[in-house]
Amino acid sequence: MTIEIPAWVDGQLVPVDKLEAHVKGLRHKAVSVFVIRDGQVLIQRRALGKYHTPGLWANTCCTHPDWDEASLDCAQRRLSEELGITGLVPDYRDRVEYRADVGGGLIEHEVVDIFVADAGADMPLVPNPEEVMDTAWVSYGALLEQVKATPARFTPWLRIYLDTYADRIFSPEMLAQA
Repeated sequence: MTIEIPAWVDGQLVPVDKLEAHVKGLRHKAVSVFVIRDGQVLIQRRALGKYHTPGLWANTCCTHPDWDEASLDCAQRRLSEELGITGLVPDYRDRVEYRADVGGGLIEHEVVDIFVADAGADMPLVPNPEEVMDTAWVSYGALLEQVKATPARFTPWLRIYLDTYADRIFSPEMLAQA
């Protein structure tokens, strides 16, 4: 099955096969979500069957919108598909751009709409094993320490978000944990 994502080719936004976009390193649209509960962020460990960065820890949810899909709709859809999370209304934080080698000859060159959602203590979490092999709630400070100690365990984009865009994602209270 071919999955097409919105990518820029010759300055025009067009549908492009997802794998082709990553092989060619084409600039394309993406969505990332950070779910926060009581000062902790939910991270996920990507399933081993993922075509890139399998087994690495990432933010709560990251994906590509379908052609003509609104970023908020995409964020909510993938929270449900990856983690069984429903009923949250993520808050748009910012749009960021990065380019990263994700291994296997693949490049992520993403223009990312970042969302943050607050979760209650009773939020159900039902990870899809085809997408997610593990989850953890960690404080911002502990996450920074883990990434610094063992960066290879984390996706390139999560490292970029923490290093370059943290002040555009996390609240001042969370940043103070560092």
